[in-house]
Amino acid sequence: MSDKQDAAEGGRMEERLYQNRYQVDEGRPHVKIHPQAEDSPELQALMAICPAGCYRPTENGRVEVVADGCMECGSCRIVCQETGEIEWAYPRGGYGILFKFG
Repeated sequence: MSDKQDAAEGGRMEERLYQNRYQVDEGRPHVKIHPQAEDSPELQALMAICPAGCYRPTENGRVEVVADGCMECGSCRIVCQETGEIEWAYPRGGYGILFKFG
């Protein structure tokens, strides 16, 4: 698909995602990491898999999650299901992602 077609159909994906809004529930993140002695390969993979980029490395090389901006897709929950490193739940009502395009 060309850039012209992309723009005619509503813009690039990044531009469309930027239209979404996120209502942060201060002090009550809906995604948490249960620390282990080492981060599993699955948890480390979330830095590349998460479509919202919520997982990133810390200064000491561990994985941290910043749930602000999470699209609530559940990818992290599925990838880390076997390891149990992720605690994931939908945000309380009125909080979380507010999709502009559906």
